[in-house]
Amino acid sequence: MTDPETAYVLDTGPLSHFAQAQWLGVLGSVLKGHRVLIPDVVAEELRSGAEQHHYLRSVLDADWIETVPLDTPAQLTAFVRYERQLVGPDGRNIGECGVLALAETLPGAIAVVDDRVAANAARGRPVTLRRTLGLLCDAIRAGLLTVPLVSALADDLLRSRYRLPFGPGGFAEWCDREGLF
Repeated sequence: MTDPETAYVLDTGPLSHFAQAQWLGVLGSVLKGHRVLIPDVVAEELRSGAEQHHYLRSVLDADWIETVPLDTPAQLTAFVRYERQLVGPDGRNIGECGVLALAETLPGAIAVVDDRVAANAARGRPVTLRRTLGLLCDAIRAGLLTVPLVSALADDLLRSRYRLPFGPGGFAEWCDREGLF
């Protein structure tokens, strides 16, 4: 996949949907050997949802995920910059702001975000982005996962109402159409 020194900074969306679909362990296996980080604002989103959605507890309890406080001047400046672009009156996208700020200020880090608006906000900024499907495709190419396994995983994510660029049973066809394998 990538250099083991690479840190992946994950957003609430992928983590919560993988946990809800009971595939969180697979995500951990895909990222094994890398630092897997969440900013404190993502941890807070997960904590605040855990009372209503018990599966979020598995994310917070995962020993392979490290919570990092956003507390340096560079992190806080980046966070505020993203916050001005992404957060509206409803308060949504705070987690994405934290993920992008942490990935931008941590050398060699990769932000894992699937939100198109957040990805657009990162354009032109010194932050490397990766989508969840990209991670899974990288894992298939590395021999860690198979197309049938990821197809089942993707269908379960769709059942959890995760937005993917294909419908149920469409992962393999999407890969072919995108020329991924």
